[in-house]
Amino acid sequence: MISSPSPTSETTSETTSAALGAAPVPGVLPAGGDDPNCFDPFEAWYPVAFVVDLERHRPNAFTLLEQDLVIWWDGAASQWRVFGDRCPHRLARFSEGRINQSGLLECPYHGWAFGGEGDCRVIPQQEPQGTAHTSARACAHPYPAVVAQGMLFVYPGSRDRADKTPVPVIEPIAEQPEGWVWIETVRDLPYDAVTLLENVLDSSHLPFTHHRSVGNRANAAAVDLELLDSGKQGFRGTWAEGPRRGKLGRQDTVFVSPNLMWHDLTSKQIGRTMTVVYATPIRPGECRLFARFPFRFNALLPKLIFSLTPRWWGHLGQNAILEDDQIFLHHQERYFAQSGGWEHPAQTYYLPTRADLFVLEFHRWLQKFQSHPFAHRELPPARSREHLLERFHSHTQHCASCRRALRWIVRSRLFLVWLAGASFLVGTWLETPMGGAIASGIAVFLWWRLGIFAQKFYRGQEIPARNRESNR
Repeated sequence: MISSPSPTSETTSETTSAALGAAPVPGVLPAGGDDPNCFDPFEAWYPVAFVVDLERHRPNAFTLLEQDLVIWWDGAASQWRVFGDRCPHRLARFSEGRINQSGLLECPYHGWAFGGEGDCRVIPQQEPQGTAHTSARACAHPYPAVVAQGMLFVYPGSRDRADKTPVPVIEPIAEQPEGWVWIETVRDLPYDAVTLLENVLDSSHLPFTHHRSVGNRANAAAVDLELLDSGKQGFRGTWAEGPRRGKLGRQDTVFVSPNLMWHDLTSKQIGRTMTVVYATPIRPGECRLFARFPFRFNALLPKLIFSLTPRWWGHLGQNAILEDDQIFLHHQERYFAQSGGWEHPAQTYYLPTRADLFVLEFHRWLQKFQSHPFAHRELPPARSREHLLERFHSHTQHCASCRRALRWIVRSRLFLVWLAGASFLVGTWLETPMGGAIASGIAVFLWWRLGIFAQKFYRGQEIPARNRESNR
């Protein structure tokens, strides 16, 4: 198991230098493998969770590039461990087991228990003098894992390359870590990581898709993008005028192969704002989004407001923004694949303006370096609209703050039921039935309103903000 420190700005500059085609840095291996004409998606680091969302008292499951993983806290070493999610004995899932009283990962099937390096420590069924647990065949399969900028990254490729390959961190944060205010969210999306990156690289869709959420149709205008450099490790570009018809200033865009991009905008009115997206591939037609929005405000008040806003409250709005385009992206991906888009994106799409330059460059990168992990794989059947708007399994259960908020709501509703009944009985006993009825009615009303609010943790809005009558 790799136990690396958080990456420094030196590590990050190595990543960017590679994207610019600079000379290799001694001792540093390029993400994607050594072949200059191919980017191997397994030879790279991927975020799998925000550390704050992981639970230390139980195993956490995730799937990366179709490899089932179990994430668990090794108290003896005080670090997160990542194994393949199958016991070597009978291939039962570790994620259905537990972390036992000795701090070992215990298989739920027969109780075999494992240490942080994947070594088998306990086989309850063997004789006291038995040595089966010392066999290499008894070991779990560990993956290199490291925590950087509050995220747990996993390396699914060769272990020998992991500690020499840069972790794709956010360069401006690594260079100047102080003074930032963060908003972040995570969600499992019903479309591919490639579709997600293609979408977020395209700033021109914001005024229309996200009208009245984070955009406005009135701000739509020509988008004159410029590509600055491109290579196996990614590309950089700029939009000199910037969004909102130039009112906010220039916007720079960086794509770090294979799963990270950010838009970087500095304006006199606001300060510096970034939109950062990691797209972690799960399987064909499914990925996990890690979105981060770092701000360096010019004024103290907005910084204070953002600092005090509960994380779960921000997630409700961010989920709604994701659902603005979730349904049509899910189907767009299928139309694209059916039309042979992975082989001929410029022929499948009609891309006549410079607004599509970064999307086109991204597809050129995918083709040139043969880097799409699922390019020739069949997508699963299209999901129903109801399934596409589901929030609990795609977000709430993965987010510690939303899980806590939902538990608080459930407990509050139970308390209000008790309060309604107690108010009515006390009012009757004190011969003030009207007062008891009023108190009981208020409790029932609050119970009802909390029930409606709780649905926001389970399901999104049927009609996106742009299409509501009051917002047209």
